[in-house]
Order: sequence, then structure tokens, then C-alpha cells
Amino acid sequence: MTAHAPKILVADDWRDYRILDSGNGAKLEQVGPYRFVRPEPQALWAPALAAREWDSADAIFAPSSVDDEEGGRWRFNRELPQTWTLGWDDLRFLSRPTPFRHLAFFPEHSVHWRFARDCIKAHRGAQPEVLNLFGYTGLASLACAKAGAKVTHVDASKKAIGFARDNQAEAGLSQAPIRWICDDALAFVKREIRRGRRYDGIILDPPKFGRGPDGETWRLESDLPALLEACQQLLRANPDDRASARGFMIATVYAVRLSYIALDQVARQFFEGGDWEAGEMALPHAGRDLVVPTAIFSRWRNQ
Repeated sequence: MTAHAPKILVADDWRDYRILDSGNGAKLEQVGPYRFVRPEPQALWAPALAAREWDSADAIFAPSSVDDEEGGRWRFNRELPQTWTLGWDDLRFLSRPTPFRHLAFFPEHSVHWRFARDCIKAHRGAQPEVLNLFGYTGLASLACAKAGAKVTHVDASKKAIGFARDNQAEAGLSQAPIRWICDDALAFVKREIRRGRRYDGIILDPPKFGRGPDGETWRLESDLPALLEACQQLLRANPDDRASARGFMIATVYAVRLSYIALDQVARQFFEGGDWEAGEMALPHAGRDLVVPTAIFSRWRNQ
């Protein structure tokens, strides 16, 4: 197998989110009406704005240590509401500071929401069904539902699913056909295979390490191949070639030890035919000729 040239997907389609500056391992962000400073280990360059611009942010996340990417605490320079509304394209949702430095959404994923929406609109036949694994606060699920799909959203965290339901209400999609399921992703997929269920699209954004609601352990390097193989079995058969599947698959990984080449090559073991893209995801930078790299991805489409 020959490695293919990487593609860089830049999420430059936001009106309510911007990176104002970055450098020295951090980023200064505009998130709706508020400004935040959060760690960004890949921002190795020097910042452009003066220190006072950074220090006056509404909230600053101080990591507990250099090696701990999520541990730490927020320091608020002023009182903020519990949540506030943001918009992407025609989708409304809620942002909030979480204990793990996140703001309840990942702006770089908008490149995948558009891809999934295009696949759903190009779908032929009955109403398409999409499976969103490790679905977090549900924005991919809502984007797919708004495009016309039935969605099954799976996450091991009841709190994350609660956030996703809040977003469903904020988006005005309370009647959308979405199943919210708190379960271990791999265990759920294996049960769906036994049930004979099939999907037209699968989205997965697995963590490096995690636990299911019943104590199941997830380790990316050891468990990802089995999950990808199982996901391939869940896609509908291609009527022109029963040995291959049709639909789409999107995989995103935040893991500094894993190359996009490794992710792409393990995914290609299980999905035949169709069109592939793989590479890095990034966010644009206001006022500077820079992008901030965020994750690696591999995605496939056979329609």
C-alpha cells in the first residue's frame, strides 16, 4: 500500500469562533461574545498580540502540569453565564466551559459536518441512517439530522448526552429522529451487528483512553482496528458489489503518537473501493498567515 498525499482541512466557515492569537503553547480564542485562553501544545511559535490582550481574556485555563492535556482549572476574570448560544451555518448550539478545558464543541469538526451533510443529500433510496460513535455533545448528530438523516448517537457519558439533548432543543430539532444511547461504542457496534442493523454513514471520534458506562476500557492503539472492522460490517452492502459496502465513514483522532498515515492505512484495511481522504485538520488564524493543527483524520465515501 502506498501512502497518499495528505490533505489539510481548514475549518474556515465559522462566524462565532476565531483564533485571535496563538503561541508559546496556548491560544487566545473568541467564542461568541467571550474570549478564552486555553493550552495548545502545537503552537510552538511566538504570539503576536501583547500580553495585556491575553491577560484580559474572560477566562483562562491553567493546566495542572505540562504533560496533562486536560487536567487543571479555569480562572475567570469576570462572571460568565452557565451557557451561551453559538451558530454554525444554520445550526444553533450551546457552548460552556467544562472541567477538562473544552468549551463543549470542537470547531475543527465543521469540515466533517459539511462532508457528512453532502453525503446525506447525495444519498439515493430510503431515508439515510447515520451512526455517531463517541458523539460527545451531539453537533455532528444534529448536523446529520438537519440534513435529513435518522441518527443513532452513542456516548459513554450520561453528562455528555445531557449536553447533546440541550443542544437538540437549542437547535430547534426536538422532533428530529435521533436515538440517544449511553453505551460503550465497541460493545454497541457488536450488538448492532448481531441484530442485523445497517447504516449509511458512520462517524467516530474516539479518545486515546476511556471507560464505558459499565467499566469497559478503551485504548485507541489496541482497540481502533477492531472498531473499524466492526463499523465496516454495519454499513449497507453495495448492490453492485455485495462484497463491498456503500455509504461514508469519518474517523478523527487526537493522538500525537499516531500519524495520519497509520490511521488511514488501518482504515483502508476494512473499507473497499470508493474515495479516500486523509491528513490533518486545522483552524485558521485571524491576522496571521498561520493555521493551528488540531487532529488527524481519515474519511471514505462510496455512494
